[in-house]
Amino acid sequence: MEEKGFTYSYDMLGEAARTESDAKRYHLSYSRAISAIATACVNDDVQSNPGISVKLSALYPRYELAKREDVLRNLTPRLRSLALLAKSADMGLNVDAEEVDRLGLSLEVIEQVISEPALAGWDGFGVVVQAYGPRAETAIQALYDMAIKYDRKFMVRLVKGAYWDTEIKQAQVLGMKHFPVFTQKAQTDVSYIANARKILDMTDRIYPQFATHNAHTVAAILHMATDPKTFEFQRLHGMGEAMHKMVMQDNETRCRIYAPVGAHHDLLAYLVRRLLENGANSSFVNQIVDEDVAQEVVAADPFDTVSEVGHNITVGSDLHQPERINSLGFDLAHAPTLAQIDIARMPFKTSNWTAQPLLNGKANPADSVDVNNPANPDDIVGTAQFASFKDVKTAISKAKQWDAPVAVRADVLNKAADLYEANFGELFALLTREAGKTLLDCVAELREAVDFLRYYAAQATDDAPAGTALCISPWNFPLAIYSGQIAAALAAGNAVLAKPAEQTSLMAYRAAQLLHEAGVPKHALQLLLGGGDIGEALTENPNLNIVAFTGSTGTAQRIRHSLVQNAPATPFIAETGGLNAMIVDSTALPEQAVAAIVESAFHSAGQRCSALRCLYVQEDIAPSFIKMLTGAMDTLGVGQPWDVSTDVGPVIDEPARAKIAAHTEAHKANIIHQLQTPQAGTFIAPTLIRVSGIVEMKEEIFGPILHLVTFKSQELDQIINDINDTGYGLTFGLHTRIDDRVQHVSDRIKAGNIYINRNQIGAIVGSQPFGGTGLSGTGPKAGGPDYLLRFRAVKPAGEAGEWPTTQIELPTITNKPQIIGEHTLPGPTGESNRLTSTTRAPILCMGPGANAAKAQAEAINKLGGHAIQATGNIEPSLLADGPSYGGILWWGDAKTTTAIDTALAKRTGAILPLITGQPDVGHALEERHICIDTTASGGNAALLGEAS
Repeated sequence: MEEKGFTYSYDMLGEAARTESDAKRYHLSYSRAISAIATACVNDDVQSNPGISVKLSALYPRYELAKREDVLRNLTPRLRSLALLAKSADMGLNVDAEEVDRLGLSLEVIEQVISEPALAGWDGFGVVVQAYGPRAETAIQALYDMAIKYDRKFMVRLVKGAYWDTEIKQAQVLGMKHFPVFTQKAQTDVSYIANARKILDMTDRIYPQFATHNAHTVAAILHMATDPKTFEFQRLHGMGEAMHKMVMQDNETRCRIYAPVGAHHDLLAYLVRRLLENGANSSFVNQIVDEDVAQEVVAADPFDTVSEVGHNITVGSDLHQPERINSLGFDLAHAPTLAQIDIARMPFKTSNWTAQPLLNGKANPADSVDVNNPANPDDIVGTAQFASFKDVKTAISKAKQWDAPVAVRADVLNKAADLYEANFGELFALLTREAGKTLLDCVAELREAVDFLRYYAAQATDDAPAGTALCISPWNFPLAIYSGQIAAALAAGNAVLAKPAEQTSLMAYRAAQLLHEAGVPKHALQLLLGGGDIGEALTENPNLNIVAFTGSTGTAQRIRHSLVQNAPATPFIAETGGLNAMIVDSTALPEQAVAAIVESAFHSAGQRCSALRCLYVQEDIAPSFIKMLTGAMDTLGVGQPWDVSTDVGPVIDEPARAKIAAHTEAHKANIIHQLQTPQAGTFIAPTLIRVSGIVEMKEEIFGPILHLVTFKSQELDQIINDINDTGYGLTFGLHTRIDDRVQHVSDRIKAGNIYINRNQIGAIVGSQPFGGTGLSGTGPKAGGPDYLLRFRAVKPAGEAGEWPTTQIELPTITNKPQIIGEHTLPGPTGESNRLTSTTRAPILCMGPGANAAKAQAEAINKLGGHAIQATGNIEPSLLADGPSYGGILWWGDAKTTTAIDTALAKRTGAILPLITGQPDVGHALEERHICIDTTASGGNAALLGEAS
């Protein structure tokens, strides 16, 4: 091709560095490539010599705004050394474009590098600018200003853009109201031409490089340009040869071939993206070879085809419309947003809050106790007064249902959501200082809390409420889960007794204040702060109509026993923990899997019930995979959660820290990798421990501890059996590029939430309803369509009869679960969210009496479930063992009700409900959610097709 007049720019392909080792390897690879290409640099001017393109994300593993200081300290010298080497060879070095959120950081790095005096006189430093970004003009102007400031000349490679689908999805995930890129192809084409005109007027400092295969764009540039020697065209290797050869001959322009260089696995991903882009219906490359597309369409002027109507791609704020608006998004890769957050939370960096019970009457709380920052014991966040037993009695006696019309309740909950967002600075500060949350976690928590308020407001009906609801929430999501339970209960019109975890009393108090400010009556929402003793006192209330609990499995079982003794058959929603596993097979994309593992295991300091606890890696890839994983762990920042650069904060308190530390000490001989632990505060460093299998793990270790197992491919089914045999079933992850394996594993695994080729944390309300099965929860799923059913009044039981005979043995279970329905839920592009309803284990219909048992069975069957009818009177004590039914239906006397519930509470394993009224769909069916990253193979074909 060089003999035909073309020159080359070599694009060194490869994923972004995940580890420091990767970055060093890429840096060395770039250096060697420059030295190799230098042999072909035989001309006196840079423009006539071949060049190279490098990615900044390949030179540092955490190339992101949150790590700005580290980037400038570590990445800048690497790029500077490459530039100096390229200068020595008199060749061009292009800094390739990346995601839009890195543009500002890239310009900072570039300015630091080009300010190097040793680079004076070299005109080969190049920068790629993407025309699909509205900030392209600003970037070009910044480069021009730098060139003047430092007396340099730049090469500017103008491209349409390479990450369009990724930018769209990311903006939707973040809940943004706008996209950071143009959403119409014609807009990008217009932007390209406009910016081409701009840089053609800057040729005193800029050498334009126009990368395009679009004949109209080429014609426009030729029309605007005055001197063909002041710029060049560029094309991809293997594309556009005929057109550019003709242009070169007729107009004496230069053309450079942009040639990808890399290993097969790197080139494959590159090829997939190019095929998707150029195969889109709107692509010039596609249209020009399509005989069905008229010439007028192929060569259409983009200025004439730009639509004033806009696009049909859903913006992030509208993902859940028309049901509700999405929660407010915060882009933490956007410097102005970070500045806005700092301004909002800074007044609360040293504030002291106070908290006390909020009752519909006079409170008599205990003495104040200090609340300390788990990351800094010297930081007193505030003081809390716990409720007394007298306060418990007051709250119970003064609780009244919220009898406002459903529209009023919904309006108040939506107003509360608005207040949460308006007070984000204070809430972020509280989450960080009281609960040790990083800024990323603060954003996710606030958004989830707001989503719960608006979701349940939208689902509220005028059905009769259950009555009095006790909501017991955990410290690991002190705003989100706390607000979600309360919002559901209030949306249904109940009287709510809120009992948050004692460790996060300040957050609970402040959120309750905002709920009251929004218009929730004090008689409908009362707050009782305190420890386990207050929780026990509340569960002893015989007048409870429903209990919602999130926490440990052991605590859930204790609550169940308390309810049996004081309020038998009280509906109980329990969302508990899990021994969550992930399987990574040999076909998985390692970089993608490692990123998902680090997020799943170590974000939130591992203090999520959904967090990854046991990782299975196929032994074929294990050595290199573990090296990448441990290298990625090394990039994590463990420290003060207030700092935006921190990835892992402290665990909640000293008892939690001591328990996790004891676990790591007991397994120190099998530690594969462990980071350094900060001295002050209740920190636990991320740790990777080798185990033989999940069978070794007897309990959930609630912290940043990941257990790793290697396996042979033929052991896959046994691994699934082992995971299922733990009895837990909350979240599960799978990384594979084999569709049949996805189907096989997801069909067999027993988990409430399954995630494919992505992380397994951060369920989104309404998109990914959350909740487990077995030891991990009772259902219905929080943030799902059936959750509110349980907060409504139970429909009266049917007529009870009598059994003339006794049934000696419990009926056996013979049928298998069946899929009843499947629903696609809303979510960002490039992600599939499916909620499947399957039959629970059969419901044992105990009557009493044949007619009652028959009516019960008909009710269950009508809901889509399976029923087993008793044929005689069953001794309640038999239920303490025996088959694992989905629940028991009983419409008989109170004494037998208590006996049945007592027997069920003695069972080990899953909590089984005793249903004394008409069943709802949540009793008959079990929900399972599967989330799949459909872009895992590279590129978003669905979005590109939609945009075309």
